[in-house]
Amino acid sequence: MDTTLTRSQLIRWHVAICAIFLASGLSIATWASRVPAIRGSLGIENSGVGLLLLGMGVASITGLSIAPAVIARIGVRRGMLAALVLVGVGVIVVGIGSDVVQLFGVALIGLAVFGFGNGAVDVMMNVEGAALEKTTGRTIMPLLHAFFSFGTVIGAGLGFVAVSLQISVLAHCTAIGLVILAVALVAVANVPVREGTMDAASPVERAHWRERLHASLAAWREPRTYTLGVIMLGMAFAEGSANDWLPSAVVFGHGAPEEAGPAVLAVFSVAMTVGRILGGPVVDRFGRVVVLRVLAATAAGGLLLFILAPFGPLVFVGAALWGLGASLGFPIGMSAAADDPAKAASRVAAAATIGYVAFLCGPPVLGWIGDHIGLLPTLLIVVVLIVASGLFSGAARPLPVEKPTTAQPVRRD
Repeated sequence: MDTTLTRSQLIRWHVAICAIFLASGLSIATWASRVPAIRGSLGIENSGVGLLLLGMGVASITGLSIAPAVIARIGVRRGMLAALVLVGVGVIVVGIGSDVVQLFGVALIGLAVFGFGNGAVDVMMNVEGAALEKTTGRTIMPLLHAFFSFGTVIGAGLGFVAVSLQISVLAHCTAIGLVILAVALVAVANVPVREGTMDAASPVERAHWRERLHASLAAWREPRTYTLGVIMLGMAFAEGSANDWLPSAVVFGHGAPEEAGPAVLAVFSVAMTVGRILGGPVVDRFGRVVVLRVLAATAAGGLLLFILAPFGPLVFVGAALWGLGASLGFPIGMSAAADDPAKAASRVAAAATIGYVAFLCGPPVLGWIGDHIGLLPTLLIVVVLIVASGLFSGAARPLPVEKPTTAQPVRRD
């Protein structure tokens, strides 16, 4: 059974999960910020980048798909450690493929390893975050996702510096990969063993792994999983398309210099981070549904401005509104999936899987379409999906609570 944690243990747990979210965002922004350089080094076009993204996406979906089985078998804690190690190794291999051997296949292998690890850890860190949220009785999921965005801000900033100083992709990716490996070892060591995340120390203390796997898959039989999935689909598409294509859209769509790509991505990431830092109190004040609808309109408007405006200040403003509007869709979906503590782990895993499928599979499709009509017109597809997310926002309405407490306030919608 779970035991009561001390204040020190709770703080270390919170910091550890924040660090894991940050490492995931850092890894994704590192890849995204160097796409133009990798594209040039490998001598490929948008379709080639799309193929790399497809390989990463397929591997990520595999990671997402097996995450519930891994959780059931070894628990979230050890699963996160293994997945983060794969992320760090994959990032380093991408650098080797780009600069050392300059082979498309090696870069693809690196992205596949990177994608598999990130897909698995994304589910696991959200399950762990939901457990932390319920243990503390506070709305902290937006803040956890703010650290993911903070990781993308750091990654985009370091990408800008690396491009400006002409640091090679190999050196850049190797340094980031080693940082991620260090985070994996230190952070997971501070995550407590919890029965709620299937981490019970002794096999005697927990049910057979097949029973735990069956329980973790139960959420897929619930209609609410799929309605929440529509919300997360649109917002994850909005975030994923920015992480993978925003620098390329700036450089090859707007005709801006290469260093402008990471700069605009940094603006997007900062805006998303600010939205997530401030998101918890805003959601508590106005309710999930109202916040989602307002932010969907903000994201759609910002993306339209980014697409239609000539390169200049308005492109940066559009990226900021795009990032702010897309900031809370995913964490609100995670919180909604975790409304019932008894079923939080299985529902969070299912909802995260839907969101990350969009996050990872959408960008390769955009690359193929972009080869035919251009990247900027292709992003209009994302606008439509964001609008759909706003229209389905009612699915995030909190489940009825018989006895609300001050620790778990009833949110108004």
